[in-house]
Formats: sequence, C-alpha cells, structure tokens
Amino acid sequence: MTTATPSSRVLAHPARDEIRLEGVLHALSDPLRLLVVCELAGDDAGLTCSDFALPVTKSTSTHHFRVLREAGVIQQIYRGTAKLNALRRADLDALFPGLLDSVLAAAARQADRLADEV
Repeated sequence: MTTATPSSRVLAHPARDEIRLEGVLHALSDPLRLLVVCELAGDDAGLTCSDFALPVTKSTSTHHFRVLREAGVIQQIYRGTAKLNALRRADLDALFPGLLDSVLAAAARQADRLADEV
C-alpha cells in the first residue's frame, strides 16, 4: 500500500494487486457510494468532492470517499485544496473484467425502474 506523510498531501491507495473483490463489492453496496461511482463513470477528467450533491454531512461524505479509495474503486489526488476523484476503471477492468460495466448497467436499470414507480 502506498503511504505518505501528512505534510505531503498524498493519500494512500491500494496497489492494483492489493485490490480485493470483497472490498470492491462492499464499497459498491452503499447507495451513495454507488451514486458517486456512477457519476465518476460519466466523467473522464475526474470530479472534486464538492461536485457531488450528496444528502449527507461533510464528514459522512468524506467517509464514503475514503471507503471507495481504500477499496481501490477510486483514486483521489489533491489539486490545491480540493481532492480530485477518478474511477480506477483500468485497474478494476484488469482485475475483474466486466464487473464495473455490469454494476453500472444494473444501477442505471434500477434508477430507471425506480423513476417509473414515482
């Protein structure tokens, strides 16, 4: 695992070979984290944490992003004072071919189904 001193403002991320399926599935099992992943999947440039309108407190939002990062689902880097978030699609596709696309497609179908119910 990559480690850094707090002063370097580099966040720890698991190496590709440290990413575990059960960790990824756990990270994706929360509706808010799944929403974050779906939004990141549609943006190749990455998004800052403030780009997400999550209906939770800042500390809870930080927790969700940390879970995704520690599971290896996203990468976070500092740009000034903001954290830029990007999906680790290449790593996830290499380790678990088709998983991310299947989850994203299922999430889209569920969103459509729930919208039809309203």
